[in-house]
Amino acid sequence: MQTLTLARPDDMHLHLRDGAQMKHVLQDSARQFARAIIMPNLKPPVATTTQALAYRDRILKSLPGGSDFQPLMTLYLTEKTGPAEIIQAKQSGHVYAVKYYPAGATTHSESGVIKMENVYPVLEAMEEQQLPLLLHGEVTDPDIDIFDREAVFIDRILAPLIKRFKNLRIVLEHVTTKQATDFVKNGPENLAATITPQHLLLNRNALFAGGLRPHHYCMPVLKAEEHRQAVVAAAISGHPCFFLGTDSAPHAKHDKESACGCAGIYSAHNAIELYAEVFEAGGRLEKLEAFASHNGADFYGLPRNKEKVTLEKKDWPVPLTLPFGEYTVVPFRAGEPCHWKLK
Repeated sequence: MQTLTLARPDDMHLHLRDGAQMKHVLQDSARQFARAIIMPNLKPPVATTTQALAYRDRILKSLPGGSDFQPLMTLYLTEKTGPAEIIQAKQSGHVYAVKYYPAGATTHSESGVIKMENVYPVLEAMEEQQLPLLLHGEVTDPDIDIFDREAVFIDRILAPLIKRFKNLRIVLEHVTTKQATDFVKNGPENLAATITPQHLLLNRNALFAGGLRPHHYCMPVLKAEEHRQAVVAAAISGHPCFFLGTDSAPHAKHDKESACGCAGIYSAHNAIELYAEVFEAGGRLEKLEAFASHNGADFYGLPRNKEKVTLEKKDWPVPLTLPFGEYTVVPFRAGEPCHWKLK
């Protein structure tokens, strides 16, 4: 197959940052995607509806001329969030979910939840308002091996959560393990998962190929090959509970290449092309449209995009760096070829 046409995709997990840095990376997402679920872990976090609407306005003002890209806003769940905030968020018409970060799990997660029980009243309000809960599915206990954080989270937190809040719509974000894909696949209809390009294309060996590779460092961390294969099988299966969420998370080059480098991979520049490679390699290119364009929209109750995009089978070199405010960012697969190209 030399060309592939599909409905314009949506990115159901995206970090845009803010200010001049946002303006540079936003154009990559707007070029490929019709809509995106925007992560709220700025500094300070986007924890109120008022903050979310102000952030949305800044995004819209930063879009390239003529773009119809739609930012779908989220709130950062803290132990100070109250049920009244959830009602206000739903009524705003622009807040589509609430994001749970375990305190200390990833970039700017210091304000995250320490104990899930502390936010049960908020989850009850979300269940009533049909506002989805987005989970960074890891425990952060220092005695838990970093490669086991996701599996332990499922046993300790997610499974009891589903039993207690039977009608709460939940997205387990950026799944990385066989335990996670099996749990979601066999779970209730109100449970779904997003999948990133890096967890489809890389295993943990990529962190150390030829030396320490900071631009392959993300959270959740890359896993063993058996888990990567399980994530690929889930993505290309056609199961409606799995959909595209890049978790594209740009950091300045010098912040990645430092003594204590930041976690995050910038994949928005060539995201849909990377996903196409995975589906082609698995012999399931015909399943890409549902994964990228339909399943996420259906889960969030959004209309499917009618506009079409076309990919062509064509090698092209990924730039070594891209502008990022006053700095530069290194895109996923920098200096190497992509094998599909968005026309």
